[in-house]
Amino acid sequence: MSDSATSRPDASDAADAAGTVWERLARAGFVALGVLHLLIGFAIVRIAVGSSSGQDADQQGALRQLAQAPLGAILLWVIAVAFLALAAWKIAAAFGSGADAKETVKSLGNGVVYLALAFLAASIVLGAGGGSGDSSAQGFAGTLMQAPAGRVLVGGIGVGVLAAGVWHVIKGARQTFLEDLRAAPGGELGRGVRILGTVGYVAKGLALAVIGVLFAVAAWQADPDEAQGLDGAISSLRDLPGGPIIVAAVGVGFAAYGLYAFARARYARL
Repeated sequence: MSDSATSRPDASDAADAAGTVWERLARAGFVALGVLHLLIGFAIVRIAVGSSSGQDADQQGALRQLAQAPLGAILLWVIAVAFLALAAWKIAAAFGSGADAKETVKSLGNGVVYLALAFLAASIVLGAGGGSGDSSAQGFAGTLMQAPAGRVLVGGIGVGVLAAGVWHVIKGARQTFLEDLRAAPGGELGRGVRILGTVGYVAKGLALAVIGVLFAVAAWQADPDEAQGLDGAISSLRDLPGGPIIVAAVGVGFAAYGLYAFARARYARL
């Protein structure tokens, strides 16, 4: 048998092995997502009960908390690589054969989000992620408002984020998130996954809706300081009548989403 004939199976085996490693790294991205949501959920609950440690209840705050842990820098690099692998997988799926327009937009959007999280984790470990999510939102809104029709752009972003929040709530309530799983587990485990996903998506949707409203208010009042990230949205909820109870429920929901993300690492349809 010729060398070229024997090399073809070897090349195929190497490609399969590389694909398996890539898939495992991508699934590790869901584990990283779960860890972040658990930490954010705990931070939100602490805000609800008035015992906040000063940690921002957002992705930056969670990543900074991890950076302060033993071997924190190594942990953040692992998280960055996992998110990068998941982003690459989603972006590749967006342009893969057989993807319809809806799947393309969904996969591409998810890929951009995971890519941003990978960049955020890397920037924090490199010491370049010092700003809070709220200050970033205000700076972003302020920059847009200086452009022609800037208020319209900021308002449009607000409406878009509000729509994303409503979509999350509907996805949770109807449990259509189960379509993202290749095979949902059965029995009590499956029931637990459905409950965690429902609570998690609804809580995330509520938080996104508040962020969207705050961006819309910033556009209406031409005041970029009204724009807030997740931490500011939680503070706004806490100021409402019954706010601490609402905030505590949102915190529990974020933690539930974190646990659901662990299930996605095993059962997600990639």
